[in-house]
This record gives sequence, C-alpha cells and structure tokens, in this order.
Amino acid sequence: MAEREKTSSDESFPESIKRFASDIAILVREDLQSAREEMVAKAKTAGVGAGMLSGSALTGVLMLGSLTALAIIGLSAVVSAWLAALIVTLFWGVVTAVLALVGKRKIEDAGPPIPERTIENVKQDLEAARNEIR
Repeated sequence: MAEREKTSSDESFPESIKRFASDIAILVREDLQSAREEMVAKAKTAGVGAGMLSGSALTGVLMLGSLTALAIIGLSAVVSAWLAALIVTLFWGVVTAVLALVGKRKIEDAGPPIPERTIENVKQDLEAARNEIR
C-alpha cells in the first residue's frame, strides 16, 4: 500500500508548530533579502546622483570664478574696484542662500531611506500568520 501524503489534519501539534516556525523563518529571510536589495538599489541611485552633483559643482565653481572676475572688471568701469567686488560678493551670497534652501527642501521631499515596500510586505506576512493561527 502506497504511503499517503500527510495533510494538515494528520500533523501533530508540535509538528504544526515546527512547520509554522520554519515558514516564519523563511518569510523573515526573504523579507530581509528584499530589504537589502531595495536599500542597495536606493544607495546606487543616490551615489550616481551625488557623483554627478559633485562634478557639476566643480565645473560650476570654475565658471563662477571666471564670471565673478568679469563682473568685477565690468563694474569697476562704473564704480570703484572695491565697491564692484562688494556688489558681486553680495550677489553670490544671495544666490548661495537661495540654492541652499531649495536643495534642503528637495532632500526633505525625498523622504527617509527606508525599505518601504519590504516593511509593507512584513506587515502583510504577519497579518497572514495571525490569521493562520486563528
């Protein structure tokens, strides 16, 4: 006579608990792996963006240096050289403040670097496990 497969009603309580614990462990490992993958993807995207911003900042500084010298030379034809330098410096101070405030707001809009999808999956897994116990 062929041995029949065990059904959930044929399992003893300890076997059911062991299977349940094993299932939970598998779900936790999968969710941790998913969180790890999600965080790596976010970090790579942020790293590429940061590298590009660094490069643009460097070339921007070089350009602004040339533009600053040109502005001071141009203004010194109308006002004294020290006043021309002061006007250009104040202008760049205002531009710097505006860029800093807008950049800060954009970083805050991006939200925290947490694995939101994985957290939602864990919540669903826990809910499913609670429903299975009942």
